[in-house]
Formats: sequence, C-alpha cells, structure tokens
Amino acid sequence: MKAVLIKDGRGSAENLYLGEAEKPSVAPGEVLVQIKAFGLNRMDVLQREGHYPPPPGSSSILGVEFSGIITELGEGAQLFKVGDAVFGLVGGGAYAEYINVPEPHIIKKPEYLTWAQAASIPENFLTAFQALVVIGQVKQGDNVLVHAGASGVGVAAIQLARAYGAQKVIATTSTQEKIDWLLNLPNGATHGSNYKTEDFSAAVKQITEGHGADVVIDFVGRTHFNKNVDSLAVDGRMIILALMSGAVVDSVNLAPIFFKRLHIEGSTLRSRSTAYQADLIARFGNEVLDKITGEAGQGPIRLFIHKVYTWDQVVEAHKEMEANSNCGKIVIEIPRA
Repeated sequence: MKAVLIKDGRGSAENLYLGEAEKPSVAPGEVLVQIKAFGLNRMDVLQREGHYPPPPGSSSILGVEFSGIITELGEGAQLFKVGDAVFGLVGGGAYAEYINVPEPHIIKKPEYLTWAQAASIPENFLTAFQALVVIGQVKQGDNVLVHAGASGVGVAAIQLARAYGAQKVIATTSTQEKIDWLLNLPNGATHGSNYKTEDFSAAVKQITEGHGADVVIDFVGRTHFNKNVDSLAVDGRMIILALMSGAVVDSVNLAPIFFKRLHIEGSTLRSRSTAYQADLIARFGNEVLDKITGEAGQGPIRLFIHKVYTWDQVVEAHKEMEANSNCGKIVIEIPRA
C-alpha cells in the first residue's frame, strides 16, 4: 500500500514522501479500514523529528486519527460490517491507505459529516473531552481558561466547555486575529487574551471578578505555569497536555497550590491502554457525538477545519502546522483513482 514515510527515519518536513509500506493484516477483534482522510496533530511533527516515538506495538507510520470504510473484519469483530463508514483513533499508522484498528476504537460516521470533518474529531475532541470532562470535571457555572485556543484541541475544549455549561470561557492566543475568530464562533470563547501583549492571569481575575478559573487546560508548560497557578480559583483544576515552552520551571511558589487546594495533573492519550481508550471513546460517543455538526450545521459543537490538503501536499501541511498559523484543524485527504 502507499503511505507517507520519513526519509532516514526522522527529519524536517522535507523528509516526508509518499512510498510503499506493507499493508496491515487484521487480527482477531480488529477491523481493516481503507482510509479516506486523516488529521494532522502536533505530535506528528514531534514524531517526525524523532522526539515522540509511537507506543509499543503501534505502527511507526505517522498519524493517530482517520476516517474511512471498513473493508475486512477480524475474527470476533461484530459491532460493524464491511462497508460501514467510520472514524477512529489509533497509536499510529493513519498516514496510509489502510489501517488495522481494534473495533472499540472506531465510531460510525454520521452521514452528514464529510470524510475530512470526521477525521478531524478523534484526537482533538477525545483529548479535550478527557482533559475537560473526565479529569477537569467541568460543571455548570464553572469558569474555564483554555490556552492555545485556536488549535484543534483548543477549539474543541472551548466548545465542550460551553456545551457543559461553563459560565465564562477564556481563550489565550498569540494574535488578535485568532482572538477575534474565537469570539465570533457560534459557541466560541466568551473572552480572549493575547498572552504576548498582556498578563493573562490578571485578565482572568478581572473577567471572573476575582473568582479565577475553575479549570485550566494548558499546552504551554514552563512560561505559563506560575501564571496558571495565579489564575486558578480555590479548588481549581489544571490539566497539562503538552510542554511547548519547556518542562522545567525555574521558580515555583508552592503556597498558592497548598492554600487554594489546587489539583494539577498531566495527561496523555496516545500512551493510554487500549481498554482505557475504548471506554473513553464509548463515553464520548454517548455524551457528545450527537451534538457535533459541520461548520455550517446547527449543532452546539461544530467542526472548524483550517484547510484540507491532499497527501501529495503533506510537506506543505506539516509546514503549515509548524508555522502555528492555523485557526482550526488541518486535514489530509487521500485521493482515489
């Protein structure tokens, strides 16, 4: 089969190329899916550079989310049938024509979603759902702070917070253009803060009238940590999903963490067990999926795609992600002859 491979096993975006890889075989309890589209994620860039190896047992081919058509069922697989349109989450291998995936890791694609829209859901929305709902325990009336607000996970987290009844949803970004975009989404952020031009912790306290953020979703790490602690309300919960600015904080005052009874937790999804991911996918499907529509739909949660590339444009797509210029999701479609 054809797949996107990496020359020399690691390197810059220019090292990506379309090559030949062995077509996966389907094991008991798995299905084989012919991929129609796959989403890009920052972890793909890290893996391409050699900084984020796939979990043991996963394909070394890039990509963790996809949409496509089931072409084969493994022994014991009985939840779906050949020909079903699905989307799903894997540990790796989505930058390819075919992928084998445990049956509980896929969801039937609603007919009203395109292949690109369906492929934009799994990693972003499951990551945001896990952080905000499962770990962060967001509830009606909470104030929520979401960093990297215009990223795929950020946009998902903002909309989920609104759907679960958050009172004020504050998004940080690096440009006013992104803030304006987020504020104008149908169920977007209620407030925005440009972390490059203002102290977002001061903005949070002003917006929440001194209460602070009940939940903080952070991707940045080092440069934001102390301001996040300052932003949090009493009994606040901070979930750290990435360390984009670094992992080592030079000076931390433990007193506010102690006196405000803060809960700070790091979280990953890709390295979780298949059973954990299956349970998360099932809960997401039950609680959220029917609320999601495309950008032009009327659902309380909508899918915003920055740009759709074909896979012969994968180098350009990776450069777009590295430039951090996207508002919404970057998706790649696999053209068929």
